[in-house]
Amino acid sequence: MTTLRLVLGDQLHIGHSWFSEAQEDVLYVMMEIRSETDYAHHHIQKIVAFFAAMRAFSKALKEQGHNVHYIELDAPENQQTITGNINTLIKEHAATRFEYMLPDEYRVDQELKTLCQHIDIDSSAVESEHFLTTRNELKDFFKGKKTYLMESFYRNMRKTYDILMEGDKPVTGRWNYDAENRKKLKQKDNIVSPKLFSKDVSELVDLIEAEGIKTIGRINRVAFIWPTTREESLELLDFFVEQCLPSFGRFQDAMTDRGWSLYHSRLSFSINVKLLHPLEVVERVVESWQGGREDVDLAQVEGFVRQIIGWREYMRGVYWAHMPSYAKMNTLSHTTPLPSFYWDANTKMACMKQAIHQSLEHAYAHHIQRLMVTGNFALLLGCDPDEVDAWYLGIYIDALEWVEITNTRGMSQFADGGIVGTKPYVSSANYINKMSDHCKGCQYDHKARHGAKSCPFNALYWEFFIRHREAFAHNPRIGMAYRHIDKMSDDEQQAIVERAAYIREHRDTL
Repeated sequence: MTTLRLVLGDQLHIGHSWFSEAQEDVLYVMMEIRSETDYAHHHIQKIVAFFAAMRAFSKALKEQGHNVHYIELDAPENQQTITGNINTLIKEHAATRFEYMLPDEYRVDQELKTLCQHIDIDSSAVESEHFLTTRNELKDFFKGKKTYLMESFYRNMRKTYDILMEGDKPVTGRWNYDAENRKKLKQKDNIVSPKLFSKDVSELVDLIEAEGIKTIGRINRVAFIWPTTREESLELLDFFVEQCLPSFGRFQDAMTDRGWSLYHSRLSFSINVKLLHPLEVVERVVESWQGGREDVDLAQVEGFVRQIIGWREYMRGVYWAHMPSYAKMNTLSHTTPLPSFYWDANTKMACMKQAIHQSLEHAYAHHIQRLMVTGNFALLLGCDPDEVDAWYLGIYIDALEWVEITNTRGMSQFADGGIVGTKPYVSSANYINKMSDHCKGCQYDHKARHGAKSCPFNALYWEFFIRHREAFAHNPRIGMAYRHIDKMSDDEQQAIVERAAYIREHRDTL
C-alpha cells in the first residue's frame, strides 16, 4: 500500500499537517519539469530560486524521516510534466492512492483534475493550509454586490483574525493609514543596505543552461542573493522588522536612483512558495509595534499588514472568482507590442531604465515601480495585456499567475474593465517626479507635454484620456482630467495626439 503525495514548487510549507509525522507507506514526490520552466520566459534567478528551495525542502523532509522521490531536471526518467511523472511513479511503486495539495494556479489545477480522472487509483486533494481565505471566500463575501471593494474585505480580515483590533474597532479608531504612506525620499534620508545572501548556485545555472531553458535577466552564480530555505527567510523577516520597518510605511511608494531595495521586506518569494506563512509574518510585525518600540509607529505596521492580509488575499480571491476568462480580458482593446527596452533597459527614460535595469539585475522591483512606472507606461502606450502579463510573470522572482495576473491585467492595465480597480492607474511625469529623484537626471523634460524633449509619459497620459473618452468621461474619479482637457485649445490637444502617435511608432528607441 503506497500513497503518492505531490508537493509542488510553491508548496514548501513545512508546517502543513501532511508533514506532522513520517509515514512508511507515504511517498512524497517533487519534480523539476520543463512544463513549469517553459510556460513563460522566466528570469534566471527565479528558476534558480525555485529549484534551490525545492531541493532544500526535499532534504529537510528526508531529515525528518519522510520518504521523498525527487526528480531532477535532467534525470533520464523525467517525463517533464506532472502527469507524465505521476503516471510513471504510480506504476513503478504500485501506488494505490494519489493525493495533492490544491495548487494556486488555474492551469495546474486543471491538469491535476484531469490526471485524477484518468488514473485508476483513488485520489484526493487537500488545502495547502497557507492562505487566510478559501478560494471562493471573496466571491461569497461580495455575493449580490455589483463591484468588489478591497477596503471592506480588508476590514473583515482584520476582524476575522483580530489583527490591530480593540474589540470590533480598529486600534486608535483608524482602519487605514495609506495617506501617510506616500512620502518622497530626500537626500538626507538614510537608505538601509539590503540583507543579501551569498550562495554558490553554479550547479543549478549550469543545469539550466545545459538543458537549453530560455531565460531572461542576469545572475551572480557564486553569490546568489535570495533566501531559499525557511531559516534564511526567517533571517530576512527579522532584518525587515529590525532595520526596515521604522521607515517602511512612510516611504513604501518612494523611488530613487540611490537604491533598489529601500525599506521593502522582499519577503514575497518566501511567502509565495510557502517557506513563510502570511500570518506568522504579520504577527511578527505587529508584535514589534506592540512591544513598545519607539521607532515603529502604527502607520508603518498597518501599511504592511494591509499588503499581506488585505491586498494579497484579495487578489487571490479575484483570481479564483474570474478564471479562466480573466486571462483573456482586454476591455480597452489594446494591441501595441511591448517596447523592446523592457527586455534590456536600453532607454533614455530615467525612471523606466532604473525600474527595468534592477528587474533584470535582481528579479525584483517594488509595487510602485511595477504599477506606476513600467505598468503605467505600458497602459498609456496601449500595450497588449497578453504581452504585459508574460513580461511580469517572467521577470519577477515572486510572480505566480494567481497574484501576477490580477495585479497586471487588473490593477495595472485595467484590462478587466474595473473588477480590481475603479479607475485606470495612470499618471503623467508629474507623479514620478513627485515620488522619485529620477527626473532630475533624465534627458526628457518632465514638465513638457509635447516636443522632441518632452517626457513620453505626458503626451501619452493626456492622449490616453482623449482616446478613451467614451469609456471614462463619466467616471467620477476621472472627471478632473476631462475638465482639464476641455480647457486645452484644439491646437494643444492636436500637438499632444501627434506627439503620442510619434512615441507609439518609435517606442523601441525612446
